[in-house]
Amino acid sequence: MSVAGRIAVLAAACVLLHGTAVADMATPGARAAEFPIADHVVVHKAERRLELKRNGEVFSSFPIALGGAPEGHKEREGDQRTPEGTYRLDWRNPNSAFFLAMRVSYPNEADIRRARARGVSPGNNIMIHGLPNELRLPSDQYILDDWTDGCIAVSNSAMIDIWLSVPDHTPITILP
Repeated sequence: MSVAGRIAVLAAACVLLHGTAVADMATPGARAAEFPIADHVVVHKAERRLELKRNGEVFSSFPIALGGAPEGHKEREGDQRTPEGTYRLDWRNPNSAFFLAMRVSYPNEADIRRARARGVSPGNNIMIHGLPNELRLPSDQYILDDWTDGCIAVSNSAMIDIWLSVPDHTPITILP
């Protein structure tokens, strides 16, 4: 789907879900007035849950899917693990192969050092994203099973809420 198509879908979803139109969805700072803005994102891998927090209080929670081998911290490219630790959501991609994507700042310097010590690549492009744009399974199956290469996947409707509520550079803590 084109960027213009994604923007139209997001604007329509905001009107349907929240009764508010958003003037410019492509601009990360543009938000619907009643959307609370997160100052921290927390992922609980074992519970398969992502929380949006403001001032230490959870205001939204979403089920997630992870990589095919989610236990433990990401050690190398291709291990299908989601990293653990504190990072930042440092940029977003409205034209991803998935329904919207926000990048986790993995790998950090410590991740790179650990990978180099093992002689492997740490991997990169760990994202929070919606479903694939070209579905190969029924959409509900994507949240029931772990299927990513290490990313954090949510439903498309959850991704709209996250996209609108989480500014760039928001800290994200990924717990085991």
